[in-house]
Amino acid sequence: MFGIKKLIMGLIIGLLVGLWAGVNIGYDQPIWSNPFEAPALTEKAKGVAADAWQDAKKAARDSLDD
Repeated sequence: MFGIKKLIMGLIIGLLVGLWAGVNIGYDQPIWSNPFEAPALTEKAKGVAADAWQDAKKAARDSLDD
């Protein structure tokens, strides 16, 4: 009975730690940071601007190659 109790507790703790790390990996944050902390608006804006800049560069290169 004691072995089953340890197994269940290990599964629950492993599930919680894995969920914590998985959420952070999904948000491109350090693994042990707080997954409930909302990213700052400036960080979101930087990400969107960088993506737009990369897309514009790619489109310009593609149009010049043709």
